Amino acid sequence: MMSRIEMSSSKKTAVLLLAHGSPDSLEDIPEFLLRVTRGRAIPSEVVEEIKHRYGLIGRSPLTELTMRQGELLSSELELPVYVGMRNWKPFIADVVRTMAVDGIEHAMVICLAPQNSRTSVGLYRSALGADGELPFSVDFVESWHDHPLLIKAFAERLRGGWAGARNEKGSKVQVIFTAHSVPQRTIADGDPYEIQGKETAALVATEASAAREDWRFAFQSQGMSGEPWLGPTVEDTILMLKAEGCSGIFVQPIGFLCDHVEVLFDIDIAFKKFAESQGMRLWRAESLNDSPLLTAALVDIVKSRMSEENKSIPIPVGAKS
Repeated sequence: MMSRIEMSSSKKTAVLLLAHGSPDSLEDIPEFLLRVTRGRAIPSEVVEEIKHRYGLIGRSPLTELTMRQGELLSSELELPVYVGMRNWKPFIADVVRTMAVDGIEHAMVICLAPQNSRTSVGLYRSALGADGELPFSVDFVESWHDHPLLIKAFAERLRGGWAGARNEKGSKVQVIFTAHSVPQRTIADGDPYEIQGKETAALVATEASAAREDWRFAFQSQGMSGEPWLGPTVEDTILMLKAEGCSGIFVQPIGFLCDHVEVLFDIDIAFKKFAESQGMRLWRAESLNDSPLLTAALVDIVKSRMSEENKSIPIPVGAKS
């Protein structure tokens, strides 16, 4: 195993994980949503609907699970690992200040959104440099959607849950891979998100031997902004499969790394209810959460990038290449 001294070279080095964030309580949701929309007003009925969804799942475990992912990574690397959220506490700006106080000189930055989109990774990067020049240099990982260990982690979850669903159903169960939708204009502007999401799905299907089956890909959790969002939706895909005679569906969200409202409500409650209304059964793959293979993927990313850094000088965020 590469030692801490070898990995960090002459600088005090840390890892910074960035994620979306999630409100601590129902009362926090209006402020949380304003941060998501960057201050754009939200209709009251939308706020109430989001409150309703969070209320049905009790609370989102996203922050707790992300912190756990950071702890596991830190233990394996023997390096400090910080976690910053774009839309809620601990805010990225606050974490950056803490890192500066701790004397961090260089950070490996990984977004816990493997597929690159300017609506996720792009916004995380903007938030990282929002207060001006950073007090340390960074190596920002743009995407890791095809990392072999990430693919193995998803495939492991798929194989276990999918086999159980097929045994329970006693017949074919169709796999639907999903990722969070984005506005169509995002993709029209050249965003790689759709391509990378489908690449992840294809790799997972092959790794889990689901490639021999007729799997589908759909986008979930379309926004309520009124503009066109990327599809097909999960609901439309379910209806299409029903028309083909399918009665069992197994959903695996490959755009999310842990449980939160888009998994616990959108899939476990809304999509399951919709499938039942069509006389169909729906199962879901367990989220990665604290998967050892996910931790191993993050460890490998850090070690590989730091090995490369020993051959070159890190470029601070905002510098022109």
